[in-house]
Amino acid sequence: MPGRFPRWAAASAPPAAAGPPASSAGVTATRHVTSGGLDREYTVHLPAGYQPWRPYPLVLSFHGHKRTSRYQEELSGFSALDAIAVYPQGLIGTDGESAWTGAPYSAAADDVLFTSDLLTALQRTLCVDPGRIFAAGKSNGGGFAGVLVCRLAGRIAAFAPVSGAFYPQGGACHPSRPVPVLDFHGTADTTIPYSGNPAKGLPAIPDWLAAWSTRDGCRPDPVSWTPVAGVVAQKWLGCALEHYRVEGAGHVWPSTRPDNNSATPAVIDATPVIWRFFRSHPLR
Repeated sequence: MPGRFPRWAAASAPPAAAGPPASSAGVTATRHVTSGGLDREYTVHLPAGYQPWRPYPLVLSFHGHKRTSRYQEELSGFSALDAIAVYPQGLIGTDGESAWTGAPYSAAADDVLFTSDLLTALQRTLCVDPGRIFAAGKSNGGGFAGVLVCRLAGRIAAFAPVSGAFYPQGGACHPSRPVPVLDFHGTADTTIPYSGNPAKGLPAIPDWLAAWSTRDGCRPDPVSWTPVAGVVAQKWLGCALEHYRVEGAGHVWPSTRPDNNSATPAVIDATPVIWRFFRSHPLR
């Protein structure tokens, strides 16, 4: 793919351009890009003080199963950051609901290719810092962020799955480098259980983390601390792997305020923790 930044290798034919710059600063707009012969939709929010000559970080935020890009914008709140916030829209899967590659109910389309093509289009029309592209997601979107860790680590700097659904359909994982990963999961999640679901091939979260510890070359035993009561945070030394275990939390994007995901507040806000982690781990 042609591009002004040589940090990543070509993966496909160039996508159709995203059109003129997304919209006025401070406004969320719906846009389209062609990928794999399909018209794909996403929403994008430019920070209020956006300047077209200043390189900005870009955060991709992927919605969960059955959800929308607008829902994910409200849930994750990345549009409040001094960053370009992008909320891709998943295609209708085999169960008639929106989904992402890596789940047993997803469409046959290549969402990894879509993500790469979307980034190329955004970099053509917006001032994106190529070393500060990040990806987060909730549930199936978190599981897809886990797929992207394995497939686009040369282009996306750091990843943050929240209540991630790490199905085996995501395929083998061989990232091109040790990858910064921050994970959030509630111990009372009945949708994607913390202890796993062998019938669906879902790993226990500690096992998923142990696999990443091995891939990233971390020391085996994490350091633990309690940032707030009810949360156990873990950090593996020798790498950039962190985990927040939210005691008693369900299938949520943790927030101390009621939101469109849950009327019950959590004891911690995930988004500012994710943003701090992202800012600390640019692509080098």
